[in-house]
This record gives sequence, C-alpha cells and structure tokens, in this order.
Amino acid sequence: MKASLDAFLACEAGYDEANTVLFGVPYDSTTSFRPGARFGPKAIRSESFGLESYSPYQDRDLVDYKIFDGGDLELPFGDPVPVLAQIEETIGEILDDGKLPAMLGGEHLITLGAVRAVKKRYPDLVILHFDAHADLRAEYLGSQLTHAGVMRQCYGLGAEIFQFGIRSGDREEFVWGRDHVTTRMFDFEGLQKLVKKLAGRKVYVSLDLDVLDPSVFPGTGTPEPGGVSFQALLDACLALRGLDVVGFDVVELAPMLDASGVSTAVAGKVVRELLLAFCK
Repeated sequence: MKASLDAFLACEAGYDEANTVLFGVPYDSTTSFRPGARFGPKAIRSESFGLESYSPYQDRDLVDYKIFDGGDLELPFGDPVPVLAQIEETIGEILDDGKLPAMLGGEHLITLGAVRAVKKRYPDLVILHFDAHADLRAEYLGSQLTHAGVMRQCYGLGAEIFQFGIRSGDREEFVWGRDHVTTRMFDFEGLQKLVKKLAGRKVYVSLDLDVLDPSVFPGTGTPEPGGVSFQALLDACLALRGLDVVGFDVVELAPMLDASGVSTAVAGKVVRELLLAFCK
C-alpha cells in the first residue's frame, strides 16, 4: 500500500514500521436510501486537521503510535463481489504482516469483506456490532449482498455476533435474530459485563455511526431517531480497551448530508478514540 498524501491526523508512519494500518473503502453502491457514504473516508481525513491528535479521554496521543494511512482503495464500479474480494485481500495482507487493520467506510456492506479475511485466520471470531439497524435481512430488494443484510452474511461465516444500540429492522430480522445473535436494544447496557466474558477471544469491532442519535450525527444515509449520545458511544468504545481486537471499521458517514460539518467531526473523533484504544 502507498501512503496517503492527506493522512488522518498523525497517522504518518511508514508501512513497515507501523503496527496499525488505516485505509478507506469509498463504496456505497448498495445504499438503499440516501447515498454519499463513499465520500466518508476522504472527508474524515480532510477534516481531521480540525482535531487534536491528543485524547484527554484516554491521556494518549496518536503521535506516540506507529500508524500507517494507506489512503482509499481504488475500487471497481457497482458490483459488490469484486469490491468485497479486494477488501478481503487487503485485510488479509495486513493481518499476515502482523498489523491491525482499521477500515473507514463507506457503507456497512464493506464489513463482510473484512470479516471474511479475519475469520479465516481466527476461526473463533466474535463480532461486536454497534448500529441503529439490525442488518440481518436474508435479502433486500432481491440481493443478499447489501448493507441491510451484512450481519446475516457475517453470521453465515460462523462468527458469533453481539449487537448494541439496535432500534430498527423488519419483523423477520428480529424473529431470526433471537435465535442466532445476541442483541441489546437501544443502548449499551451489559457491554462492560460482556467485555469481561470475552477475555481471550479474538474480536472484530464494526461501528455504524448511525447508532448515534441524528441530533448528534445527521450526516448518514439512513438516520434513525432514538439513538445514543456521543458520550454514551465514547464510553462504550473505551470499555473495549481490554479486548483482543484484531480489526475494526467505522462506517456510514455521508458528509454532504450535514452541511455544518459536525457529523464529520464526530466521525473523526470516534476514529481517533478507537485507534488509541486498540493500537499496540
């Protein structure tokens, strides 16, 4: 991978010396409502210069860590199959080099490519999924490969899934989900207890930013009223610091849907906190 000329905050280490690799996936071709998440990774980088590299929440600074920003993947148009294959290959190379992959979306379907790669290397994988939507549809508008069914596809790979913040989905999703995944509706209650139970397990974290209330984060393709506050999300992210996280993603910022720029700033701050929480 080549270094991004517009790196996120202080993520300017070379690939060989880095132990964390950040990259973007500008893809939103299965978006079913408001498109624009393909512009999320670039916006997060560009607007990150309005943030500090130091986190007062964790008393940690990105300048003290070796993080490589590889920019955005160059993707084929439309068809999700080659896109997911490219993500899987990229994540696989990062894992094989002993580094932590950190992926910026893009729509939520991109998580499937990452989980395919991680699951091959860690068969006992656990997924922690923060989202407004269950994403458990067997198909949507005639397709199995959509942002609305990404967690159903991940379950099909054999991953154990724990969901938090869920407040939207059709009836069939919730009926199916009761027997196949563990879902905490509306908030993050029970997360700290779960973290203790997952000690020693390999964990992939997938964070859809629409878990936040639209009053905090309106810049997303499918806003869902009734979400959590930024502080609640931050507390949840920091509660994960003791886990053995082997990869993570932050998805579904559509920056042009919030002209104020606040949503992009929120996304950048979340990315900063996760990098600092999980970086070695």
